[in-house]
Amino acid sequence: MLACSLCFVVYRRRILANRKESRKSIAGNPVFYLDDSETQAADLVVGDDKIVDVPYFSMESILAATDNFSDTNKLGSGGFGPVYKGMFPGETEIAVKRLSSHSGQGLEEFRNEVVLIAKLQHRNLVRLLGYCIQRSEKILLYEYMPNKSLDTFIFDQSRCILLNWNLRFNIILGIARGLLYLHQDSRLRIIHRDLKTGNILLDEEMNPKISDFGLARIVQGYETEANTQKVVGTYGYMSPEYAIEGLFSVKSDVFSFGVIILEIVSGKRNTSGFYRSEEALSLLGYAWRLWQERKALDLVDKRLLESCNGTEVMKSINIGLLCVQDDPSDRPTMSNVLIMLSSETTTLPSPNQPAFVGRKRTSSTSASLSSKAETISINEMTISAEDGR
Repeated sequence: MLACSLCFVVYRRRILANRKESRKSIAGNPVFYLDDSETQAADLVVGDDKIVDVPYFSMESILAATDNFSDTNKLGSGGFGPVYKGMFPGETEIAVKRLSSHSGQGLEEFRNEVVLIAKLQHRNLVRLLGYCIQRSEKILLYEYMPNKSLDTFIFDQSRCILLNWNLRFNIILGIARGLLYLHQDSRLRIIHRDLKTGNILLDEEMNPKISDFGLARIVQGYETEANTQKVVGTYGYMSPEYAIEGLFSVKSDVFSFGVIILEIVSGKRNTSGFYRSEEALSLLGYAWRLWQERKALDLVDKRLLESCNGTEVMKSINIGLLCVQDDPSDRPTMSNVLIMLSSETTTLPSPNQPAFVGRKRTSSTSASLSSKAETISINEMTISAEDGR
């Protein structure tokens, strides 16, 4: 027992030393030593059974880097709170996500994101640089993405023209590679559960990086699905089996990916309504109707017509509709999706009817997914419905 205790103490000291060295590794960033209360907070987040090599930063260092969270450094605001640009000594730029106390993301989700991202390494996943927790403040530090998120481009009337078809197709490929890594190639099998254009960040070369793993879940071994009584996600990107029954799987992420493909192609949101007739159709319903009428190219954003490759566009629409099919067993895996996207000779199957084809009009303050009108998300704010299922 004495030998075991000594080994544990030595191990803990090495971990803390590695954290300090990690802070030093961020160019020019001085080491900010923690007092006892901060050390306890850091241990509370990570825990003895989930020690990870992610540096813990003091609140003073973050306030200095963001100029006390000034509005001039604010990059945007997501479902879980605002994101700020920070600058450490040595001209090192970072993105600081300050989780809102009203966001619905508690300590468990915060811990989940720290532990998960620390164990994931892929060029299409965002990199976590550190974290901080002090009283009610929970903060995550990421690598800085100068081009912000995908939705700030494809849904903006002026900025969308900067994304020609080649860039959009490369973004689709990058997201597919990152998602395949999560589902199959990483040490952990991870289901993201909140994949959407707002959680796809773009670096200086417009390479996509999947972010925001607070809602992600690990499935063990060869399992590919699980059940939850707490449904979380964003309306418009959630698969029907998850939104209605609480069943989530790798095929739930595939559904979200299919929605993203159709949004990239069309430049329209699936969450904001897509009305082209007397009946109110979602983007999925409109895309399905055009597919049935053999007019799928009419879905393409008109500003892409000069740069688009007709074959790649049709292939993308086909794959998008395959991914959003109502029955999860009909949807392809991400490995099959990547093969279909990369191949020029593969014959693609015809899709079946997607989920949520018709959509009732919703008020500006709620969105209904069932007869109980459970609010899942409002204006892309990610919240939870905690009724038992």
